[in-house]
Amino acid sequence: MSEPLQEHPHRRWNALTGDWILVSPHRTQRPWQGRREGDPVDARPEFDPQCYLCPGNSRAGGVPNPNYTGTFVFTNDFPALLPETAQRDADPSPLFRGQAVRGTCRVICFSPRHDLTLPRMAVDDIRAVIDVWAEQIRELGASYRWVQVFENKGDVMGCSNPHPHGQIWASDCLPNEPAKEERQQAAYWEQFQTPLLADYLQQELQRQERIVLADEHWVVLVPYWATWPFETMLLPRRHVLRLPELTHAERRNLAQVLKRFLTRYDNVFETSFPYSMGWHGAPNDEGRYPHWQLHAHFYPPLLRSATVKKFMVGYEMLGEAQRDLTPEQAAARLREVSELHHLET
Repeated sequence: MSEPLQEHPHRRWNALTGDWILVSPHRTQRPWQGRREGDPVDARPEFDPQCYLCPGNSRAGGVPNPNYTGTFVFTNDFPALLPETAQRDADPSPLFRGQAVRGTCRVICFSPRHDLTLPRMAVDDIRAVIDVWAEQIRELGASYRWVQVFENKGDVMGCSNPHPHGQIWASDCLPNEPAKEERQQAAYWEQFQTPLLADYLQQELQRQERIVLADEHWVVLVPYWATWPFETMLLPRRHVLRLPELTHAERRNLAQVLKRFLTRYDNVFETSFPYSMGWHGAPNDEGRYPHWQLHAHFYPPLLRSATVKKFMVGYEMLGEAQRDLTPEQAAARLREVSELHHLET
């Protein structure tokens, strides 16, 4: 990157959403006198008799879990979306628009082990999680336009249960973030007749400034427009619309890449790295979506250490997103750390 972009304030445009972000690299030199917390403790047993998600235990809603031995999916006992909902009468004022929404919410326990997060699971077990993600998208996509597979890792991300798990929310509407991506990718396709993210990936591979790791099928990079300090995007090299369309080889390599990449996350600050992640693929309807490219977003909040987080406050809430650590610096930091988990050294 040119020197002004590495040392002076500037804005970057997010081609995928149309948003802007303020980058202030000179602020990394400022002293930190904000909130500090004690070292996080992550010593969990293999089985917790009080955990709502461990095999054989009863969940918060009173339903007992089976003694599952692999991945386990169930309908959320406290869902944010319901399959049936009352229709809303239209308000005469255009300032009070609303609409009914149908959907369902499911939980996926990655493993019966209470203490194993994705980077500490075996590659074959991660592959099983990927297959369940794909199966859920295929099944729910037959009834709902959008299927959001995601994981909130760590209590700092609002995770309500420490047992490693993810969620699947399906709805008959297109939520805000994928709707932005739909508009931007469609506009780019109309102008260039190529997928936006396919072109973007090729340019990132040529520049090599923000690549974290890559293999024959997958690339992990810190986006040029990244908002969170160690935000990353995971992309297939092949043009793929949705997760269920991945080949056997692509799924196998994806499991390996997830283990390698998420281990690097844990090793940055030698902690179980918190994040919110999720998959974005083409909507599930009768529309044509040649402009879409499958990808996953990872949004971790940690900034300076395992105890110092990035907060979206003040200017970020009232103006636009802002970051100090440049995406290039973050990518270099992730490239430098080992792929051997710090708990296994």
